[in-house]
Amino acid sequence: MFIFSIIIQSWLLLFMTYQAISKLAGVKHQIELFEQIRFPQWFRIVTGIVQLIGVIGLVVGYWYPGVAAWAGVWLGITMIVAGFSHIRVKEPITKAIPALICLLLSVGVILLFMDDMASPFS
Repeated sequence: MFIFSIIIQSWLLLFMTYQAISKLAGVKHQIELFEQIRFPQWFRIVTGIVQLIGVIGLVVGYWYPGVAAWAGVWLGITMIVAGFSHIRVKEPITKAIPALICLLLSVGVILLFMDDMASPFS
């Protein structure tokens, strides 16, 4: 189970790191995405920072599993907002699939480490 939890946590960590850095760097497809979902570009920066905070929580979570669980909550909420952002502008559901996959990975991290959430630094 330990190896499975590391794999789930690492996949979420890698994907969120890529997404956060591409948002903060102003990669063309991120700029276009925020135009399509009708959010201002400053919100792209805020979203990148929010994702980086979650990434930091996942990294700390390798040593403190409770922190990983709370990072899963943080990123899960972020992915719920992302999914609704696509639905709000009536994009095809396929555009929300990356957010859905990250939501499922976040839920996986939460479920794997939920016993440690009450005292995340122990």
